[in-house]
Amino acid sequence: MSLCTIMNITKNKFYSALTILAVSAVFISSCGPDKKEKDAQAQTIKQEDAIDSPAVELAMVNKGKLQANISVPGELLPYQQVDLYAKVNSYVKKLWVDIGSQVHQGQLLVTLEAPEINSQLAQAESHVKQMEAIYYASKATYDRLYNTSKIPGTVSQNDLEQADAKKNSDLANVEAAKSSYKEMAANLNYLEIRAPFDGVISARNVNTGAYVGPGGKGTDPLLVLQDQYRMRLVVSVPENYTGGLSDKNKVSFTVQALPNRQFTAQIKRLAGALDEKLRSERLEMDVYNTDHKLLPHMYADVNVPLPSHDSTLFVPKTAVVTSTEKVFVIKVVNHRARWVEVKKGVQTGDVMEIYGNLEKGDQVVKKASDEIRDGSAVSY
Repeated sequence: MSLCTIMNITKNKFYSALTILAVSAVFISSCGPDKKEKDAQAQTIKQEDAIDSPAVELAMVNKGKLQANISVPGELLPYQQVDLYAKVNSYVKKLWVDIGSQVHQGQLLVTLEAPEINSQLAQAESHVKQMEAIYYASKATYDRLYNTSKIPGTVSQNDLEQADAKKNSDLANVEAAKSSYKEMAANLNYLEIRAPFDGVISARNVNTGAYVGPGGKGTDPLLVLQDQYRMRLVVSVPENYTGGLSDKNKVSFTVQALPNRQFTAQIKRLAGALDEKLRSERLEMDVYNTDHKLLPHMYADVNVPLPSHDSTLFVPKTAVVTSTEKVFVIKVVNHRARWVEVKKGVQTGDVMEIYGNLEKGDQVVKKASDEIRDGSAVSY
């Protein structure tokens, strides 16, 4: 083969390769934009499908007995508390107790003195003696006339009756004077203030020598006595949770001062009516403060057991939507969302009691929101 022939073959191959490269470049340049556009269109369609038919997680409507508690704030109050005032105007002669003193029923707490009461009592005693003297005189007169009247014609019947009336009037004056004396003597008892029940003195607002008088609005008491051995735990239960509560239930509670201790108490008293302002029912429990660790007016976190019902429907609390329109769950039927209006019941943990047009076994969206519109398609 000649040199010219070889050069021609090589030249032809070179041109053929250039041709293939050019065609390939044209093919790549023509196909590239179409593939990107198709991918973008596919992504858009996928996003639209996700909006039109969002993927959701379903949960089943269950039916059974739901045990639930609610946590409400409470306050510890003394079982009994009394503000002690002076009954009469007087001076504090002696204080026998101070803040924190443990006292017993009938124990002397304060001795008062009022000199004018002694003068009034002496005056009343003199008045009694005066009335008695007048009575004895009128009685003696009547007795003489009565004895004389036994002789006919000596004393008229009218004189005898007037003497008898005078005697009875003087006797009434004696009784009135004695009553006045007893009233003055009773005031002496008011000069001693005694404890009406066992308890602790929680406040003292006077000192020896202070002038005191009958208490009124805005007047501080001499002493405040509290029964701290037995206390009242008071809570207010919202209206929604009051049905079925009874004095057979027990509650547990904690206080901030003793965070590691849990206390229990029995429900003793239910108000039986709702508070006009709070729309809640007042419950009272008796707490026996044997170790004196609890103090009056402590705040408590109280767990109140709620009545359970055998026919309760409940779902995860995330399945219940509270919107501006209504409260509802999203029921899924044949891949379609259906808003079902419900009413909330009690809640325990992650589960909520509901009331509505639902049945056991219905499927609802577990994490629902009002973005899933009524009637829209969903996937799961």
